[in-house]
Amino acid sequence: MNAPAPPAETLRAALAGLLDGLPPRQAAQAVERLIASYRGATPTDAPILRDRADVAAYAAYRMPATFEAVRSALEAFADAVPGWVPGSHTDVGGGTGAAAWAVSATWGGKRPVTVLDWAEPALALGREIAAADPALRDVRWQRSRIGAALTLESTDLVTVSYVLNELTAPDRTALVDAAATAAQAVVIVEPGTPDGYARVIEARDRLVGAGFHVAAPCPHSAACPIAPGTDWCHFSARVSRSSLHRQVKGGSLPYEDEKFSYVAAARFPVTPAPSRVVRRPQIRKGQVLLDLCETEPSLHRTTVTKRHGDLYKAARDADWGDAWPPAP
Repeated sequence: MNAPAPPAETLRAALAGLLDGLPPRQAAQAVERLIASYRGATPTDAPILRDRADVAAYAAYRMPATFEAVRSALEAFADAVPGWVPGSHTDVGGGTGAAAWAVSATWGGKRPVTVLDWAEPALALGREIAAADPALRDVRWQRSRIGAALTLESTDLVTVSYVLNELTAPDRTALVDAAATAAQAVVIVEPGTPDGYARVIEARDRLVGAGFHVAAPCPHSAACPIAPGTDWCHFSARVSRSSLHRQVKGGSLPYEDEKFSYVAAARFPVTPAPSRVVRRPQIRKGQVLLDLCETEPSLHRTTVTKRHGDLYKAARDADWGDAWPPAP
């Protein structure tokens, strides 16, 4: 019997068929309009995804990037909570369900999953796509307004990905507080921009204030050592580019890098990384420069040279976002 395809491959295959019958130019125009809406500075009071054509175009374009960013955050979280597996999952503002796919890719097996969103076309398409993966066929797709009126049922894990940027400040606060009240673990992902990082830090502070321990990316639950306005903490996930990506953005590379900021925290004990690589490692002749966020908390650049032996080999293989030093 053939083993089932990994969730990432199953998702790519499901997305590939979404645009059948939709003219490429129409799909590209829909994506460009939706990107402009999502980048707007003013929170919207109506669903941005209006119909199936909108949702299909945007899902084909954005879902792979959201999946890879959330999966990267979840993998870092899983490393900090070895042996823990969520028994249930609620994805707030989940749209077509990218985070549900990412959770399934991180922790195998079936579990009760609820995806909440206020755009019915997104939920309907998410249900259609999820039919491709047996682990996701029983997901509950529920229409819900995301904001101050949100109430969440008790669950092991809440994910909130690329949602806070769509909300007013009071609604962001209410959402994070609702997640903290309902869940044992919360993972929040935002665009890897200064504003996205600021929203993550705001959420992180509320989670810590509610008794959560930061599991990733930070090696500590103290204040972020980055001075406000001087820099921002973000990471990168590699995404295979579809033909729709190339139509909208141009270029010939078969991939692009999705920049994201995130926080993963839990009510139960966690074992965060001793330090985290927070910039792309710089490989020089006979040495590797690593920019690290450390337990103290502090930011520090360390130089690993050939005389460090196996550690030098590990440094050459280290990637942006990795724990440092690597686990034995």
